[in-house]
Amino acid sequence: MNKLLKSVCLCGVCVFSFAVNLHSQNYSPLDAEDVLEQMGIDDEEEQSSMENTMESLSELRENPLNINTATREQLEQLPFLSDLQIENLLYYLYVTGGMKTIYELQLVEEMDRQTIQYLLPFVYLGEPGKEPGVSWKEMFKYGKNELVARMNIPLKSDMDFDTYVGRPLYHSVRYGFHYKDKLYWGLTAENDAGEPFFKAHNRKGYDYYSYYFFLKDFRNLKGLALGKYRLSFGLGLVMNMDFGLGKTSTAASIGYRNNGIRKHSSTDEYNYLQGVAASYRLKKFLLTCFYSYKKQDASVDNGLITSVRKDGLHRTASDAEKKNQFVSQVVGANIKYILGDFQLGVTTVYNRFNKLFFPDWKPYTAFYPRREDFYAFGMDYKYRWKKMFFTGEVAVSQDKGIASLHVLRIKPSSGYQWVFSHRYYGKRYYSWFARSLSEGADVRNESGYYMSFEAAPFRYWKFFAYADFFYFPWLRYGVDKPSSGFDGLFQATYSPKRDLSMFWRYQYEMKDKNSTLHPGEVRPSVKHKARYQLGYALPRSLSFRTILDFVAVRMEGEPASYGYMFSQQLAYRFQQVPLELSVHYFVFDTDDYASRLTIYERGMLYAFSFPSFHGKGVRSSLYARYDFNRHFTAVVKIYRTHYRHPSVEVPYSTRSGIDCQLRVKF
Repeated sequence: MNKLLKSVCLCGVCVFSFAVNLHSQNYSPLDAEDVLEQMGIDDEEEQSSMENTMESLSELRENPLNINTATREQLEQLPFLSDLQIENLLYYLYVTGGMKTIYELQLVEEMDRQTIQYLLPFVYLGEPGKEPGVSWKEMFKYGKNELVARMNIPLKSDMDFDTYVGRPLYHSVRYGFHYKDKLYWGLTAENDAGEPFFKAHNRKGYDYYSYYFFLKDFRNLKGLALGKYRLSFGLGLVMNMDFGLGKTSTAASIGYRNNGIRKHSSTDEYNYLQGVAASYRLKKFLLTCFYSYKKQDASVDNGLITSVRKDGLHRTASDAEKKNQFVSQVVGANIKYILGDFQLGVTTVYNRFNKLFFPDWKPYTAFYPRREDFYAFGMDYKYRWKKMFFTGEVAVSQDKGIASLHVLRIKPSSGYQWVFSHRYYGKRYYSWFARSLSEGADVRNESGYYMSFEAAPFRYWKFFAYADFFYFPWLRYGVDKPSSGFDGLFQATYSPKRDLSMFWRYQYEMKDKNSTLHPGEVRPSVKHKARYQLGYALPRSLSFRTILDFVAVRMEGEPASYGYMFSQQLAYRFQQVPLELSVHYFVFDTDDYASRLTIYERGMLYAFSFPSFHGKGVRSSLYARYDFNRHFTAVVKIYRTHYRHPSVEVPYSTRSGIDCQLRVKF
């Protein structure tokens, strides 16, 4: 690294040669959803949480960071940057005194071309040095307002809406004020399709409201949130309300960033706290305290909470009966100590319900907590020694529940990276707000070893592979005995040019599951998934993406289930008018729900569209965005899904509709 920096300082020719190379690549900015899609995100269960990350990246895309004054906390908002890349970037800026041209990103050690492609939309080249202090008067004077209205109108559907108490229209309104990334406040209101609007079961208009105020980095006050907010600490064993990138197609995603307090302005109706949270820095310590009071949906029987609902849907009379059935109060704190390359954090959370949580007893719920109050306590650490990063967290809960996660990241040389991880989540451990690296749905009843390897041994080529061995010491939903499994993935990416790239991805997964044809038996189920993707883009104009997907699922002694999908996307940005058009076409053929396939589809602003398909059919969509000026933007999406043979799982033949959105900035 030192030799590299000396060569940069002594020889401007080196910088010029890199600049010419970068310019010849014609780097064009990616949208936030493109970044997440290219990272290989395909977890259906994470879609509501992905909206929060999607929104944060979209805001950062609209208000990029000054690369010369960016802090570690700001860079950690970008999920594709690894800890080592952040360290090297900050070190480069410290030694050189700041970048003179954005092309110097290629001189930062471990900053490969793909990462630079991801990074460019979120940064700009500004003056180096510490940013000047900001007054309240300046924030109010130069802040920006934004109003976004969205509506989804179904055109044709064989679905039966008679059971819904509201109209089959989705509509939402979002207002937000912000000054850079320092001050935010706003209101989000949403009605899902079928929910009442100023009708019975809902006399307050919209079904869901999110109001928030968030002040960030004001003197020693690192964060202050009022209203609805989200929290994340350590590796997520005690508290994590952000989208957790785990087993994806990049090594940078393993582990969680200590994001602390975040505003909650999305339409996610479950994953948030409501009240007040504050974070204060005192020398090498950062203290965060929080309190939350909110009502939650649940199924209640004889005054007992049998299950907590997370979907936020209130479309039927039965849904309305489950709305706001209990009160959850949360109080807690986190303290973090930072000394150079070493960090140590402590998190404690206490949660109390006003009714007894008593889920229906089944063998797999034998170790679920049945109580009114819950607590969890955790300690996390982060340490860097040369080219090795050590991170981890150990947590305990009531009833002697224990959970631990430790990650070792090694960078032996440029272009190579190893990640080793061990996790142990006891069957008695329980935290309502835990989300971390796991194979199951919860941080509970699981242990495993994870290893990944990333390498770029040849020009234009990049390889990534991971292997995850996991074990469930107690029963799970759909598995009536202790079980184990394996998940492995290999991906090869070839990018000879900036405007041309392709990859091959193969994933093998084996899990024990209850047999559907042989009741009472647990048998191994094997899934094979493969994808080939080819992408080509002309600078600031035409781009297309072709994807071929295949999946095969087979349980021992039972017939196999197969699925195929062909996807073609074509997008064009006009040069003479501020118009962008995108056409997406899918053809899918799967045997049943077990062989379903998921794929990214261009959607509305601040949303992440990731539909799944099963059966036999065709999906097509047309996306159009028109920027009238820097104040007004209109987005329209027309879509249609046609199934050849309706079934019990898909009881309709055609679904079509229009999604429209208008954004006003002032």
